[in-house]
Amino acid sequence: MSASRTPPAAVPRHVAIVMDGNGRWARRRFLPRFVGHEQGMQTLLRVLDDFAARGVEYLTVFAFSSENWKRPEEEVSGIMGLVLTGVAKYLRKLAAEGVRIRVVGDREGLSPKLRAAWDEAERSTAANTRIHLSVAFNYGGRWDVVQACRRACAEGLAPEQIDEAALASRMALAFAPDPDLFIRTGGEMRVSNFLLWQTAYAELYFSDCLWPDFGPQEVEAALAAYAGRERRFGGVRADESAPQGA
Repeated sequence: MSASRTPPAAVPRHVAIVMDGNGRWARRRFLPRFVGHEQGMQTLLRVLDDFAARGVEYLTVFAFSSENWKRPEEEVSGIMGLVLTGVAKYLRKLAAEGVRIRVVGDREGLSPKLRAAWDEAERSTAANTRIHLSVAFNYGGRWDVVQACRRACAEGLAPEQIDEAALASRMALAFAPDPDLFIRTGGEMRVSNFLLWQTAYAELYFSDCLWPDFGPQEVEAALAAYAGRERRFGGVRADESAPQGA
C-alpha cells in the first residue's frame, strides 16, 4: 500500500509493539511453538520495512520479557537459538538497509554467545539512521525503573535531585523519544510490564491479529487509527503542549 494514505504529519515517530500470538499461531496449525517464533521473526522483518517506508523513525519490540524465563526450557532455548541464527542470517541485510539496532534489557542473565551477538548487531549498525530498531530482550518495565533509580544513586544523586528528568535520562530507552503508538497483537488488552514509564502518554492500539499474521493491512490500520486520534497530555492537546521527548 502507498505510504500516502497516512498523512505524514500524523505518522508516529516511535512505535512500540508487544508481538503476541506466536505460540497460538503455531498451535492452530498443529505445529511446535518454535515454528511460531520463527514465523514471528519473519513478520518483524516485514513490519520493520513497512514502518520505515511510512516514515516511522523508531520501532521498539518486546522480544523476550524478564518473565519469559518461566516458559518451558525447550521453548526458551529455542528462542535463544533463534536470536543467534537471526543475527547471523539477517544482520548484514538490515545494516545495508539503514537499520540501527539497539538491545535494551538486562544482559547479565544472557549467555556470552548471545551477548556477543547483540554487541555485534549494535556495533555494525551504529552509523545507520533510516530507522532505529530497539529489541527489548530480558526486559521488564519495572526492572527499567529500578535500574534507573540504582544508576542515579550510584552516580551520587541526592534524593532531592532524583526527579522525572533524572530518571528519564537513565531509562533503557533514554536515546529515543517516548513511544507515540503502542500496539499489542494477539487479542490481549494489557501492557504486560512493557515500557511502563515511556508509554505514559502513548496511544494504545490492540489487534486481534496474531503476530505472525500481522501484515501491511494491519500496519495501515494501526497507523490510520493513530492518525484519527486527538493526542492529549494531561488534558492538553498535543498541538498546544507536549511533554519533553514526546
